[in-house]
Amino acid sequence: MLTHAQIWNALDRLAASAGLSASGLAKKSGLDPTTFNKSKRITPDGRARWPSTESVAKALAATSTTVDSFVQFIAEGSGRAIAKPVPLIGFAEAGAGGYFDDAGFPAGKGWDEIAFPSVADDHAYALEISGDSMQPAYRQGDVIVVSPGAAIRRGDRVVVKTRAGEVMVKELKRRTAKVIELRSINPDHGERVLPVSDVLWVARVVWASQ
Repeated sequence: MLTHAQIWNALDRLAASAGLSASGLAKKSGLDPTTFNKSKRITPDGRARWPSTESVAKALAATSTTVDSFVQFIAEGSGRAIAKPVPLIGFAEAGAGGYFDDAGFPAGKGWDEIAFPSVADDHAYALEISGDSMQPAYRQGDVIVVSPGAAIRRGDRVVVKTRAGEVMVKELKRRTAKVIELRSINPDHGERVLPVSDVLWVARVVWASQ
């Protein structure tokens, strides 16, 4: 059974995922700015006020969020994680053709699946590490989950694919309009500086098994 707190907490999580406050989410949704404010969640006589179905639907549309993702926000607030199947291939296979489209989303056949909780990105996928080139952070058999839709900041661990077909996991040191500077996770390997024109896509690592 859904509770009043779960629904409002899910709306707060939806707003935060879009980089907005509760009032910012309401305005973006074309609603009165106070629609989702905490002061509107309880009536003057102390009764719980629920958000309308219409206001929730407008918030989902304004943030391009699926109903499934909103259900995950509800589950996170209740302490129950929903397992979602995520495509999985070996890291060594990732550079081969046919596994990704030009946007870096998983495509084609040959993917296995693993269950992973609370993935809000419908294009998320997993890579199984092979070899020792990424030690000590990642070892043979570790699985990393990658979210092409996640925002990327300096210091994040990322998967990078070049137009030449090379796939690597690095730490984003700096990105400018002309180059992407990458720091190797394994200290035995040097840094890489790639012209932006040579990079097909960059996606953030959001989780790793350890």
